[in-house]
Amino acid sequence: MRRPARDRPLLAIAYDDGAVSPGEVGVALAELGDVVFLVPDTAHVAAMRPVLAQLGAVRDLSGDARSDAEVVRELAPDALVTFSERLIRTTAKLARAAELPYHSPDTALLLTDKTRQRAALRAAGVDDVRTAPLDSLADWPAALALVGLPAVVKPVRGAGSRHTHPVHDEEEALRVLTEVFADLPPAPSGEPRLTMEEMLVGRDRLPLGDYASVESLCGPEGVTHLAVSGKLPLVAPFREPGRYWPTQLPDDERRAVLDLVTRALEALGVRHGLTHTEVKLTPEGPRLVEVNGRIGGHVNGLARTACGVDLVHAAVLQALGRPTGLGPLRPDRVHFQHNGLAPVRPCRLVSVDGAAAVRAMAGISGYRSFVRPDERLPGGVMTRELDVLWGVADTHEEMVRVVRDALETLHYTFDFTDPQGGTHPTGASTGLRTVAASSCGAWQDVPAPEPTCEPTCGAARRLTPEPARGPTPEPASEGAS
Repeated sequence: MRRPARDRPLLAIAYDDGAVSPGEVGVALAELGDVVFLVPDTAHVAAMRPVLAQLGAVRDLSGDARSDAEVVRELAPDALVTFSERLIRTTAKLARAAELPYHSPDTALLLTDKTRQRAALRAAGVDDVRTAPLDSLADWPAALALVGLPAVVKPVRGAGSRHTHPVHDEEEALRVLTEVFADLPPAPSGEPRLTMEEMLVGRDRLPLGDYASVESLCGPEGVTHLAVSGKLPLVAPFREPGRYWPTQLPDDERRAVLDLVTRALEALGVRHGLTHTEVKLTPEGPRLVEVNGRIGGHVNGLARTACGVDLVHAAVLQALGRPTGLGPLRPDRVHFQHNGLAPVRPCRLVSVDGAAAVRAMAGISGYRSFVRPDERLPGGVMTRELDVLWGVADTHEEMVRVVRDALETLHYTFDFTDPQGGTHPTGASTGLRTVAASSCGAWQDVPAPEPTCEPTCGAARRLTPEPARGPTPEPASEGAS
């Protein structure tokens, strides 16, 4: 495809809710070229459109493959990338139409369909997690026979732990499936809406998490693993409260993790771009949770603060066909990030207390709230961030101490009163509740929260990488995990 002569490259970003904010894009690409955002018609895009228009041109995507292909051919951009999970398949088709490097449509399908991904990994002998598709309660008996219990139920497509639940017995499974099917719209093209997977059980690594993620850059020269992200313990059901660089894994286990991820990327046909692979650290060795065909949520901010590397810039540089010069990223201290998570019950945030004291603490580089007082929070098991604190420590032990001290200092007040005046469906008490962030956080060896905390923060902590630029990170969205 012929491209017009330009003074500066035209950089197309397929944008929606995802792992990178508009501000990160603007900072990373300001000197690299002119930006055009290709956007679908979503509520998130509508809210962000004024910001996008300040950073570059904005072109609408209709959702029709042919007309959208014509849009990108007319633009003839020099590079095309996305950092949004929900736009990976669309971007693959647009890149093919524009004759630009990106995941092939077949690979994009494997990266965004959890059932197909598991099948491809199993066929290649990479990992054999039992799994079965579910599109109605009628599929339950066959799925149970194939997968067994305990298991994990989650959407075939999605991110941020939306509609992701553990099930331990048939009664719990049928209740969860009934609720999730009632809330999930039909999938496109008749695809199954849910997948049921064997539950991977990690080994006890308290006070740190039993899983990790690998951030990789794939290109003509092969796979470069940039970093292994350590994690804080998951908060029920499957919400991520934090990450840190570098990991504290022993060298032999780290090599096993990287070997597993390399084989997974090869099996899925990933040949281009940044990937984010989640791995469970089990007693039998590392097992794959999922492979994502884009940068991990907040990882760019962590790379900037820990190593001075902008991965958004690197992704577009690679898309232009230029060398990135990137190798494994090795910070010389422990850099960490932690997010408070919104309660699993619907409520209203009344206040956050202790923020100034947290900002003044040794080891804390910054704290930022993402939610304003009086803002309503919808509840649910998806990771919805209240705030972010980030910092640096000399050791992992010091990191744990610093974060714990900060969470003991920070307090949230929520109002669980039903605005419609009815009774909450859980039957739980309503009204005002003030809780310390530490009382319902990620640290599983802290004494269990009192019953009054469960309805409030019952699963409240997600890590947020530091701002992709400077000292003020922006909240991650759905595709942030």
